[in-house]
Amino acid sequence: MRNPTVGLFALILLVVAIVLAGGSLFTVGQNQQALLLRFGEPVPGRAIVPDPGLHFKVPFIETVITFDKRILDLETDKQEVLASDNNRIEVDAFMRYRIVDVLKYYRAVQTIARGNNLLGSTLNSAVRRVLGEANMVQIVRDNRSALMGRIRDQVDGEAARLGVSVIDVRIRRADLPRQISEKVFNRMQTERAREAAEFRAQGSEQAQRITSKADRDVVVLRGEAQRQADQVRGEGDAERNRIFAESFGKDPDFFAFYRSMQAYEAGLKGQDTRLVISPSSDFFRYFATPSGIRPAPAAPAPAR
Repeated sequence: MRNPTVGLFALILLVVAIVLAGGSLFTVGQNQQALLLRFGEPVPGRAIVPDPGLHFKVPFIETVITFDKRILDLETDKQEVLASDNNRIEVDAFMRYRIVDVLKYYRAVQTIARGNNLLGSTLNSAVRRVLGEANMVQIVRDNRSALMGRIRDQVDGEAARLGVSVIDVRIRRADLPRQISEKVFNRMQTERAREAAEFRAQGSEQAQRITSKADRDVVVLRGEAQRQADQVRGEGDAERNRIFAESFGKDPDFFAFYRSMQAYEAGLKGQDTRLVISPSSDFFRYFATPSGIRPAPAAPAPAR
């Protein structure tokens, strides 16, 4: 019969072996690098574990801290910067960095949170220092890329003491503060309204000039047309009078008849035409005879 004490002792040894085995193994991921510590201090000779995979450590004595090997992002809070032309600008910047020396990084800051705080302060200082030497136009438009390069170089120089390499620094937004922006917007709106009023005035002036020229051209064209019409009418009247004169010379009786017909047409118009004239007047001579020649009056009878 098996001794129960021996079985219990074997079970205890198995549990201890499992615990020791679990405490002596650790895994480093593909995107990680590890730092091996002994009582809070880096283990001499094998503190840095850069390769991924399964690794060994002394259980209960050594601990492992892992750091990311990938490019990390750090965003800072929006801050106000005074440019060289005394314009206050609100700047929102961020940077990308990589931890290249985990041992130096751990000795300098120990934790990622403290490292980000220190790097954020360094970035803010570099932003104020570099942008304070430039004016607003250079920051917003002309030299923005060069200024970001200078900020990156300054931050990288400071971050090298922490075992960090700065990959890039970007200014996400650089603009005037809200109060100043509203004033600038109002001033721009007023300026645009003034320009619009000026353009409208120039357009109105040009429209009046065009209208005046058109009216003047209309008067000139009408005058020229009236002159040509009067000239043509005068030529027509002259031609008519010439024809009348020739007709009168060829047939005075017909001409006299024609003129009398025109006189009748002009004098007897309307529904209620009244003439106070003697029937024996020469005006009605064609009413008596078609030839217009009145017969000679009969001789008076001799007295008896």
